[in-house]
Amino acid sequence: MLEQELKFYQDNLEAWLTSFPGKFVVVKGNELIGLFDTIDAALSAGARRFGLNSFLVRRVEQTPVEIRIPALTLGLISANP
Repeated sequence: MLEQELKFYQDNLEAWLTSFPGKFVVVKGNELIGLFDTIDAALSAGARRFGLNSFLVRRVEQTPVEIRIPALTLGLISANP
């Protein structure tokens, strides 16, 4: 799950580190959907656009911290804005 998004993130990370370090990116497929100052803003934008479909949110940093929310992934909770 999210293999394509993770590859796109890794392929673009060096350029993004130069252009917008510390920002949160929302990625769907091979597309950068948006840049955000906070994880809350990124998750809200992703949920508004994609609903319960998967999308990647990552902070642009050399060593990313991975956060998983299984209940959200499994559809047990909703992230409606």
